Amino acid sequence: MPELRRDPVTGRWVIFAIERARRPADFASEEIDPPAGNCPFCEGREAQTPPEIYASRRQGSAPNSQGWRVRVVSNKFPALRIEGELDKAGDGPYDRMNGVGAHEVFIEGGEHASTVTSIPADTFREAVRAYRERMVDLKKDRRLAYALIFKNVGRRAGASISHNHSQLIATPVVPIVVKQEMEGAKRYFELRERCIYCDMLRHERGAKSRIVADRGSFVALSPYASRFPFETWILPSKHVSHFESTPDAELDTFSDLLLTVLAKLERALGNVPYNYVFHTSPFVDGPVEHYHWHVEIMPRVTMTAGFEWGSGFYINPVLPEDSAKFLANGSH
Repeated sequence: MPELRRDPVTGRWVIFAIERARRPADFASEEIDPPAGNCPFCEGREAQTPPEIYASRRQGSAPNSQGWRVRVVSNKFPALRIEGELDKAGDGPYDRMNGVGAHEVFIEGGEHASTVTSIPADTFREAVRAYRERMVDLKKDRRLAYALIFKNVGRRAGASISHNHSQLIATPVVPIVVKQEMEGAKRYFELRERCIYCDMLRHERGAKSRIVADRGSFVALSPYASRFPFETWILPSKHVSHFESTPDAELDTFSDLLLTVLAKLERALGNVPYNYVFHTSPFVDGPVEHYHWHVEIMPRVTMTAGFEWGSGFYINPVLPEDSAKFLANGSH
């Protein structure tokens, strides 16, 4: 019989219709694009991108030249632009403001590779450090309220260039999804005087049935009310509300765990398209007792259709306990 589960943070309900499931190994993967003959993100083609904002590069190499491992550049076709003022205004019941923000691209490795598992682990660690450094810098801009880091891998996940990269979009308002999470977490904190995410971690470590990997200071788990098959979250064990507050040693542990989980996904599901997103506290907030930064990894193995869009429900054909076991054990 199908089962409904409620997300304890947002209150969102998920329908687990396991009768609709195929075997986990039957979920479709996606063909990886061959190396592009003129990929603008490959080393040696620095002139094909906007000037770099930040880079991890070989000592003595010049900006916007070869010799880099990670480059951060402005998106050539930005969703928001850094120039200008917000000029907030109203029009009857409607609110508007100028599209001020930042849209940056993190190019991870100069060699043409489609996934982070194809680049050296040290390069990925440097990319994650670049995430933090850019957030620290953008936080100084009083026009900006939030920065979302995300990665799209595969055409079905929204990637338009196959070369491995991530993106950051900084916005002048807090995204509604994050606001809903924070409001749900605050309600829980006001009722119990505890962080919902910390309680989830304690419970999941005790139950063990939804743990994908545990590295001590960070845990990867399949959420109880997961929206998608093999959805996985990574959370710091200690309560930390802002990703950009993570020190170097813990950041390396986190990077390695994120890379491990993505490798597990690839081994289990093949070249699966996926997205990951960082959810962290807004720039304007100091340390927050009720909210816990985390990363959500969402494989794109099912389609969102009319019922989901119309109702706000998700239909997931795989229980999180089965997803966690499948990923934790490889594909066995």
